[in-house]
Amino acid sequence: MLWSASGVKGSSIEASDGSIGTVSDLLFDDQSWSLRWIVVSMGPLSGRQVLMPPSAVVSVDSVGRALTADVTREQVEDSAELDVDAPVSRRHERSLFGRGWKPYLTPRATILGGVSGQPTAQGAAKTAWSHRPDERDPLLRSMSEVIGYYVHARDGYIGHIEDFIVDTDAWAVRYLVVDTVNWWPGKQTLVSPAAFTEVSWTAKTVDADLTRDQIQGAPEYYPGQVVDRAYEALYHDYYGYPYYWK
Repeated sequence: MLWSASGVKGSSIEASDGSIGTVSDLLFDDQSWSLRWIVVSMGPLSGRQVLMPPSAVVSVDSVGRALTADVTREQVEDSAELDVDAPVSRRHERSLFGRGWKPYLTPRATILGGVSGQPTAQGAAKTAWSHRPDERDPLLRSMSEVIGYYVHARDGYIGHIEDFIVDTDAWAVRYLVVDTVNWWPGKQTLVSPAAFTEVSWTAKTVDADLTRDQIQGAPEYYPGQVVDRAYEALYHDYYGYPYYWK
């Protein structure tokens, strides 16, 4: 199922023995665009935010905005606490695996190879992100952090990242919602992660290997719209991307 990140955030999480808390953020791998961790807010009284792997989720209710996880409250409460002022490091992840959490569900090839619906040759060439050498380069990124980053096409600025479209079956980022309000007022469109060639975490920008005309002519996305197979087929046909669901 495809669901917007803004819809996932704030959703309740039910463990096998009661309510845990709510989703406060999602952390994704900045090279494969797979979702690695769900940030769980334990509630205003505790003020704690801990990490839970998506592999723990057994069902998703987008209407009721609820996730059901095959874990106990104690397992989540005992998970490593997230330092909201620092990125998640590999060492932090290893400590979580030591607590019994399973590694992430989705290997890099599944997200960026032909199975994922991203263009295979293009994806393979463009996923070696060209970070500037003087920037910090942690493995995981917060979706809340990246929303608002400016997007540059090959021929100029086109807008900013407004949201993410998440595949809750594969726990992968399928599309990013780009708002072109400062270029074509009122239009939002989807851009595949495979189109992005460079991210600057200090300048808060991303570069896309697409032209403004390509993005302008792409199928329009409306906030809150259900991204169904018919829309995806239209989108993939427009860019010439293979279907990841076949």
